[in-house]
Amino acid sequence: MDLWSFENSFPGSVVRDPTTGAITEVLNPTSNLTRAIVEGLDYKGIYILDSSIFGHGDFGRLTFTLNGTYLSRFEFQATPFSKRIGISGGFVAGASFSGSLPHNRAYTSVFYDGPADTWLAGFDTGATVHYTGQYEDDNINLTGSSKPQMPRSGPLPWRARKVSEWVTLDLIGSYAFNLPPPAVAAVPGLAKDGGKSLKMKDGKEKNVMPVPSAEYHPCGLRAWLDNTTISLGMQNVFDSDPPFVAGAGENGYDESLATIKGRFWYVQLKKKF
Repeated sequence: MDLWSFENSFPGSVVRDPTTGAITEVLNPTSNLTRAIVEGLDYKGIYILDSSIFGHGDFGRLTFTLNGTYLSRFEFQATPFSKRIGISGGFVAGASFSGSLPHNRAYTSVFYDGPADTWLAGFDTGATVHYTGQYEDDNINLTGSSKPQMPRSGPLPWRARKVSEWVTLDLIGSYAFNLPPPAVAAVPGLAKDGGKSLKMKDGKEKNVMPVPSAEYHPCGLRAWLDNTTISLGMQNVFDSDPPFVAGAGENGYDESLATIKGRFWYVQLKKKF
C-alpha cells in the first residue's frame, strides 16, 4: 500500500515541500494494517482394532485415522479503508494473498501392524487417501465482476466455474528388523569354568582367572540387519492430475494445494547404530 495515496488517513507520514507540494520524505513505519477473521473446525479421530479381542489369537492390529479441516469463514480486509470480503471456498489471486481456501480438506488412513513376539512384529503397511473439496475459481476476474462478494455477477457470468475436488491414494509398506541378542559364546583363550586351578608351594590349590586372548564382536549380515528398517512406498497411485484452476495463470493449477509430479514410488533404508 502506498502511503501517499492515503496520506490524509496517516497525518505526518508524508512530508511535502510547502512551495511546490512535491513529496520530500515518506515515513513508513512497520504497521499491521490488514485484518483477517477466520473460523473453522479441525477434527481428528483414531481407532485401534486389536485382533486379540476376538479370542482367536493375536493376528496384529489395525489403526484407522481420520484427520481434516472445515473452513467455514475467512474474511479479509486488505487496507484499513476497504471493506472485508469473504474468500473462503474459493481461489484468490491478489497482491496480499494468492491461493485456494476450500471449505473441506481431509485425509483418512488404515495401517496394519504385525503381532508382537513373531517375525511379523516388524511389519507395517498402510494406505492413505487425501481429499481436497471443490471450490470456486477466480470468478471475480473470470466474469469481470465489480462486486467481490458476488463474483458470479459480472457481465460474463457464463465463465464462472468451480474447481473439482482432488483425491489421491498413497501406499507404503515397511519392515523393521529388531533381532534378539545372540547367545553368549565361549571366547577363545578362556576355560569353560571361568578359570583354572594352580597348585601352590604349600600344596594348596588356588583358582586363577586367565587373561582373555580374544573378544567377541557381532558382525556379518545379522549385525547389519538389526535395527534396520526397509520401506517401499508409492504416492498418487492412480497418477491423478491436479484440477484445472483458470485463475492460477500460467501453471493451470494451485501450487499451494496440489502438485504435478504425479505418481512416483520410493525405497527408503534406515539404520540405527
